[in-house]
Amino acid sequence: MTTFDLALLILRLAVGLTFAAHGAQKAFGWWGGAGPAGWLKAVHGMGFHPPALFAAAAIGGELVAGLALALGFVTPLAAAVLVAQAIVISVVAHLPKGFFSTNGGFEFPFVLGAASMAIGLVGAGALSLDGLFQLEFAPGVRALLPLAGLLAGFAALGLRGLARPASRPVRRPGWS
Repeated sequence: MTTFDLALLILRLAVGLTFAAHGAQKAFGWWGGAGPAGWLKAVHGMGFHPPALFAAAAIGGELVAGLALALGFVTPLAAAVLVAQAIVISVVAHLPKGFFSTNGGFEFPFVLGAASMAIGLVGAGALSLDGLFQLEFAPGVRALLPLAGLLAGFAALGLRGLARPASRPVRRPGWS
């Protein structure tokens, strides 16, 4: 064990457990969270369609990938999922409010996403499940997966609202 491995453990725990706690708010309503019904309503209100798919992806992403990052398990993949989630959160919920979190801005999710990206690029370190199980990821994989997460986040923003339910045509008397 090196001080680098200890630093990575501390960073992984802070970032991963923060994401997991936000996922638990959405999934279970813990710590004043919206719970699944409230989160589904929020996702629908943000313009994501189908809302159930995007709500489940956000919950699973934050909860499962957050725990995986904290434990250092398949770290580049967990980091990629969290980077994607941070992009969506930052742009949809916080960007209109500016940078600083005191105004509800994107500062907090941006830092979590950047930290997730950095962890994914460098790897989990020796004090991790990846280290315990000797799961070694090639540098190219460690680079590509977090970058793929970045692209996936922007793709999710692009898909937002594209799959809206078809509206019913208005029938007017005398028109066929």
